[in-house]
Amino acid sequence: MRILGIDYGDRRIGLALSDPLGFTAQGLETLENKGVERTLEAIHQLCKDRGVTEIVVGLPVNMDGTIGPRAKGATEFSLALGRKTALPVRTWDERLTSRQVERLLAQGGASRRAKKAANDRLAATVLLQSYLESKRS
Repeated sequence: MRILGIDYGDRRIGLALSDPLGFTAQGLETLENKGVERTLEAIHQLCKDRGVTEIVVGLPVNMDGTIGPRAKGATEFSLALGRKTALPVRTWDERLTSRQVERLLAQGGASRRAKKAANDRLAATVLLQSYLESKRS
């Protein structure tokens, strides 16, 4: 059982994958968002290659709990991904993910350029780890 975590964005898409037992999340590459069809196909192929059985997509809910345009885009992407892969796709509240990622990058002392490159991948990793921990509780 491997679960794929996705931090969906208009320009970049961060990816993370669980270990086979579903205990830990590890960051994968960051995809450039080159249109819905190309992105869906790339993720579909990754799911087949890595034996993914479930997908979790970050839902950027506003801090007041409302759904804005970014969350609507992530929801539409999630639905299309479910149709493309025929896998269960869940959305997961990612409200505090950005703050956690900023803290992790600041602690690591990474350069501004390195932080930008790692941000989406780390966001997907934090998101997926949160989801995995919730499944165990």
